[in-house]
Amino acid sequence: MSAVTPSIDPRLAEIAPGFRALSIVVTAAPIAHPDVAPAALAEACRQVLNDDVPWAGPHLAAWDEVFKAFGAKPKRTPCSASALRKRVLKEGTLPSLDPVVDIYNAISIRYAIPVGGENLAAYQGAPRLTLAECNEPFDTLKEGQPVVEYPEAGEVIWRDDAGVTCRRWNWRQGVRTRLDSQAQSMWFILESLPAMPLTALEEAGNALVSHLQRLMPGATAQVQLLEC
Repeated sequence: MSAVTPSIDPRLAEIAPGFRALSIVVTAAPIAHPDVAPAALAEACRQVLNDDVPWAGPHLAAWDEVFKAFGAKPKRTPCSASALRKRVLKEGTLPSLDPVVDIYNAISIRYAIPVGGENLAAYQGAPRLTLAECNEPFDTLKEGQPVVEYPEAGEVIWRDDAGVTCRRWNWRQGVRTRLDSQAQSMWFILESLPAMPLTALEEAGNALVSHLQRLMPGATAQVQLLEC
């Protein structure tokens, strides 16, 4: 199994006191039960609509405040969990995209937590959460065409040695490290604030691993708690 040791810039403790995350590295296995993924996504959508978790509202509101603290506008660029859940509340469901993506989206909407999924093999160096200096390249798409953008100075970013992998903490993922079910070494990051109980964060991590191992029997996982 590939090893990864993500780092968190200590300056982020001022922006998001009590921030903590689960880092989960998964070594993939052949997909044997593809039906697991759309079923998990559909069930998560039903739960959001009919049996939501009690910390959902406070947790997402706390993420709005964190985004404001580093200069982002959450109504325009919300955290990833807010964006997914708004779509579910409006449309009642989410479309299936890819088995692995469907599973981590299901965990995100069910537990009201930003979840990132990355192809670890595409990384150059270890992931690190830090403040942008504004000269880090971010590869993305605009009107379907590849472009390179740069974050604003002081923006919270995930990055590696080559550049930005996710802008505005967990708002938009780059193309280079994007994950799908073809990846052999997968890295997931589940990001929470104190409004979400630690036990719920652990439950979300367990659910992610459980779904992935049902999808891909023989897949193995390493779980690490990260804190500011």
